[in-house]
Amino acid sequence: MKRIMLLFIVFFNGNVFAQSTEYSIIVKDIETQLPIEGAMVVVMKTKQVLLSNEEGKVTFMLTGASNIQVSEENHENLTLRWAALKEDQFVVYLKDKDNKLAEIVVSNESPQKVLKKIVSNSVEKLTTPYRLKVYVREYFMLDDKYSYYNDGLVHFQFSGNNKKATTTLLVEQNRSYGLLETDVSTYLRGYNLNDIMENYSNLNYFKPVLDSKSKKEYDFIIKGYPNNKNYYVMNITPLNKSKKEVERFEVIYDHEKKVIIEFTCVFTPGNSNKIDEKPTAGSKNITRSFVTVQYRMDGSDYYLLSSNEEIAFDLVLKDKVKKIQVRNSFITTNFNKQKFTYNESDVFKEKTLFNKKNKILTNYWNVSGFAATDKEKAIINSLEFK
Repeated sequence: MKRIMLLFIVFFNGNVFAQSTEYSIIVKDIETQLPIEGAMVVVMKTKQVLLSNEEGKVTFMLTGASNIQVSEENHENLTLRWAALKEDQFVVYLKDKDNKLAEIVVSNESPQKVLKKIVSNSVEKLTTPYRLKVYVREYFMLDDKYSYYNDGLVHFQFSGNNKKATTTLLVEQNRSYGLLETDVSTYLRGYNLNDIMENYSNLNYFKPVLDSKSKKEYDFIIKGYPNNKNYYVMNITPLNKSKKEVERFEVIYDHEKKVIIEFTCVFTPGNSNKIDEKPTAGSKNITRSFVTVQYRMDGSDYYLLSSNEEIAFDLVLKDKVKKIQVRNSFITTNFNKQKFTYNESDVFKEKTLFNKKNKILTNYWNVSGFAATDKEKAIINSLEFK
């Protein structure tokens, strides 16, 4: 009888630990009590990476026990023991680092040459064959109103050499809500997923400032990074502020490992004295564009962590002008050096998830790296029933 009871207890406990439980963590600053956006939360058992939203929140599923690492560049890191986790919302407080003034770094080598080496080494580190599981989402605004939304859980297989990476894309799940006007949707298809990921791996954004002529057009300044002695920050700004098109860069990099940790590129249209009185129908006048990309160094593994891109432009039609904004976000939820196997028919060969038939197997959007804020949930719900 005792043996039967023991087997029952073991079986019962095994079933309990096999169940998957949903957890929510809210990350806050211990001094200000305000939520921290962009904090990285790593589930140590599964290696899943999540980023906190503007409410400081992340949500994930966990089977069994796992410690949780929480970090943010301006705060001290924290490891949360599994025993302390609660199934409902759990608040984690991070202590602010002692911020120091950034000092200008003096080098015998020109900053542009430093940048060339950093970009080249980063590309080489990124092009090792591997695969990423990525949650991607896009918001579309038409004349300042949200009109379309899509997201998906996708897989990128990377291959190539140290000069160029190429990707193969499989879509696991996806959904799309909302409507766009016919005359607008013919010009708008969102971001090309393969192109955008290859740009992140090949670092094509830096081409304008890597050309030897650009050192006469841009100012390069390197400063220390106040919260990490191994990091430097390079700011690149145009010398001619009256240029019609202005690009500004901020690059945070590990000067010991010579890899980029994060970069931001901002495109700002300049003032032009030339006025086109009769713009061509179908032309697009960009009014704003920026991209922020983060990379993660985990031991010898180096890969894309997250990205945010936004572009705004005026689309000229025959009898009117439409204001359009597209916002795209990536978050890597899993990194693996093994290649996945697939049939050629499984490969997603379209450019975007725009108007792709919905394939919903789980509520992947709740536990896939970006937890939607209450405002974002309201936007998605309003589009779902259009």
